Amino acid sequence: MYPSNQNLLEKTKRPFKPTLSKSCEKPLTPTEKLFLLHVERGDCATVCRIIEESEEFDINCVDPLNRSAFVIAIENGNIEMVKLLLESNVDINDGLLHAINEEFVEAVDLLLDREEETHESGQLYSWERVDRSSSTFTADITPLILASHKNNYEIIKLLLDRGATLPVPHDVKCGCDECVCSNQTDSLRHSQARINAYRALTSPSLISLSSSDPLLTAFELSWDLRRLSRLETEFRAEYSEMKAKVEKFAAVLLDHVKTSEELMVLLNYDYRNPSWVSGERQSLARLKLAIKYKQKMFVAHPNVQQLLGTIWYDGVPGFRRKNLFGQVLQLMKLTIMFPIYCVIYMVAPTSRMGLFVTKPFVRFICHSSSYVFFLILLGAASQRLELIIFDWIGTEWMQAVVEKWQSEERGIGLGLAEWGVVIFVSSNN
Repeated sequence: MYPSNQNLLEKTKRPFKPTLSKSCEKPLTPTEKLFLLHVERGDCATVCRIIEESEEFDINCVDPLNRSAFVIAIENGNIEMVKLLLESNVDINDGLLHAINEEFVEAVDLLLDREEETHESGQLYSWERVDRSSSTFTADITPLILASHKNNYEIIKLLLDRGATLPVPHDVKCGCDECVCSNQTDSLRHSQARINAYRALTSPSLISLSSSDPLLTAFELSWDLRRLSRLETEFRAEYSEMKAKVEKFAAVLLDHVKTSEELMVLLNYDYRNPSWVSGERQSLARLKLAIKYKQKMFVAHPNVQQLLGTIWYDGVPGFRRKNLFGQVLQLMKLTIMFPIYCVIYMVAPTSRMGLFVTKPFVRFICHSSSYVFFLILLGAASQRLELIIFDWIGTEWMQAVVEKWQSEERGIGLGLAEWGVVIFVSSNN
């Protein structure tokens, strides 16, 4: 049965009783209020005196915003107050996470040293023991994840030097016991934890410090995020934003290239083969990998396009700087000379002229000219061009030849144009 309107009205008249955490249930004493006030003001001398002289006094008390004195000192960036409270054996709880969130590097270094001194093997760390009902951070947030969210290079390096790791999250279709249990317990928290992990993995500072091949890492992360945006459509905007961030990071790395040789070494890098040396044939393995992973910003970067233009017009220097008339003349020259270039390449492929034919732009012009010439031969063969020419010249001998060919049209042999097609196809095979 549904409750009546009267019952609902009676329920709404009942006084509201908010649920308070254990730390907020006990009201602050005057001494504790004074203590928190002087911590907020940064008065180390008064705080030290209160700690020494007060007997019934909770050093771990919290203010109405649920901030302990230690958190207040971190938020104010007061390293002397932080040291004083640590010497007084204050509870750290998730103070390390607060210090990372405030990007307070000195406090982070101090707390990491304290954690190494006090932590026992097999026990939880200080930020893991905190009461989640009063914590600012969720259970999946670790110091390295939070530092990566902030993209703070110095803090990330401090954590990595002390052995912190950030494993890749399980696949979205993973069916292991851990994933199944987490998804059944709280599916939203499970998805948010994956998003937090990937947001940390896409940190440029973390990629630069932890990966031996930042470009490859960025390409693979971008591909994974593209896939996740299709599978978890509810969080498509978050995954798309992270994908764009990684793609931008890969493109920005190209801004640090100073010379053409550095750029060629970068674009020709292949971990399966020895490093590229100047003078060798360019495979552009890294550029091909970028195309495979659909890294449009990387491929479209001005440095990459400038190098590709240089490689393309290698055989004809200055072609792009010529006016239209000069470019047409050079194209006509290459088009007319392509049969000679082909013969020289077949006879002496390593000669200066033979190597000239292998240049990308020259080879493209030769292939295009060859294709156009073949089409002309096919057209001439289909129209019996030799008959038209002989008939047009009009000598008696040629007229007789034309009449004889026309009378034997069904059994006539190959014409001149058809012989040209045969020779062309044979030479290409």
